[in-house]
Amino acid sequence: LMSLHFLLMILALGSEIKGGHIAPRNQLLYMASVQTREGHYCGGSLISDNFVLTAAHCAKHPLVKVVLGTHNLRNTGTVRTIVQKCKHPNYQHHRTGSDIMLLKLSQSVPVGGTIQRIRLPPPNMNLRPDQMCHVAGWGVADTGTLVDDLRVVGVSVVDQNVCRRQWNGIPANVICAGGYKTSKRACQGDSGGPLVCNGVAAGVVSFGDEECNDQHFPNVYTDVSKFRPWIDQILKENGC
Repeated sequence: LMSLHFLLMILALGSEIKGGHIAPRNQLLYMASVQTREGHYCGGSLISDNFVLTAAHCAKHPLVKVVLGTHNLRNTGTVRTIVQKCKHPNYQHHRTGSDIMLLKLSQSVPVGGTIQRIRLPPPNMNLRPDQMCHVAGWGVADTGTLVDDLRVVGVSVVDQNVCRRQWNGIPANVICAGGYKTSKRACQGDSGGPLVCNGVAAGVVSFGDEECNDQHFPNVYTDVSKFRPWIDQILKENGC
């Protein structure tokens, strides 16, 4: 039986990579599992030796730790407690934008081997429509069964005007990719995970169709490049 926590997570956020496959074990080594006391809740990515990038809306549940260095959550990996949650000051709700957060870890992680940082995009980086990117996360596979293995799927960037029309308006400073006229998508249970384009963390999973099967609605990601000054300041000051 699924745990009550997991059922609630599906109802609130969805929880699946659709149309993807198990990630190769020597790739995506920046991926982080952001967890409550009950287990995996959101995705994230390591951007420095003691900060993980994720979505601000993940903080509506009590996040306590981050697991790095493993693609299979049955394995221990490298565990760090969360000592500070730095939500963007403009964040109110994922549908109004600024859905981005940095998590400060209790101590630095050993970068190298099974743990790597992901590069941040340059400020105001632009992606072209139909550009291919990928998104990864832990959760339910296409079969509807809960899995522990990290899964990844390729998604293409959706034109902003199309995205705005389909959603009847979108927040400022977002990227749309996947989910539109395709089954390949992330669901919000993969929230906080990076949209990787050109080898950088271009986006952070924010929201999409809650049922994860309506091909009228693109997935929406926070555009990391628009928040570089805020991110850089937190990294420089080692906290918020």
